[in-house]
Amino acid sequence: MTAPAAETMPWISTPTTKNACGAALGIALGLLVPSPARSEPLRFGPRDVTSLFSISKSENKNEVVYAIHLDEQCAPAGDAPVYAFWRMNEKGPAVIEPILSREEGAYGIGRQRVLARGEGGKVELTLRALPSRPIVVETKVGEGRCQAWSTLPIAGENAYLYNVYVKLKEFGVDYILLSGWATDRSRVLHDKINR
Repeated sequence: MTAPAAETMPWISTPTTKNACGAALGIALGLLVPSPARSEPLRFGPRDVTSLFSISKSENKNEVVYAIHLDEQCAPAGDAPVYAFWRMNEKGPAVIEPILSREEGAYGIGRQRVLARGEGGKVELTLRALPSRPIVVETKVGEGRCQAWSTLPIAGENAYLYNVYVKLKEFGVDYILLSGWATDRSRVLHDKINR
């Protein structure tokens, strides 16, 4: 099985003002989703970019989605603005759930730090499962929206990351496949990491 095909552009936008698109996004994601797994519900801000990149795996269609909290200037909000949640595709197209504590080792963020903040900003992070592969998330205001994209080297080139595919075996991980667009948007790049 190979990584899913790219379905969107390498950057994702969310409206900076309330409009029909913003309302639809809020309804689709559920601005406040109660969770039986945690005492706090998932919260999405009006300017959050809710799909930076994802982790998919071979065992089912569910995926972990990484998002970023942004302020009114589309700058990273707080000291740890990047967060993750489950998109439970096996249950339905709009079902989301938080990452459980026991899942943090596989899907959690190892560390993150805000590198720049102003009209937009920059955050560097690593995933706990890939601590040697830093990901840089950049944000900006563009066309009346907050825009964000994630980059890291894939196959020796800087690329817009869109998916981390995990091929599981009976006990553990067989390999990890990083997928992203070349920064000139001319082709999709893949980088297979054997475990």
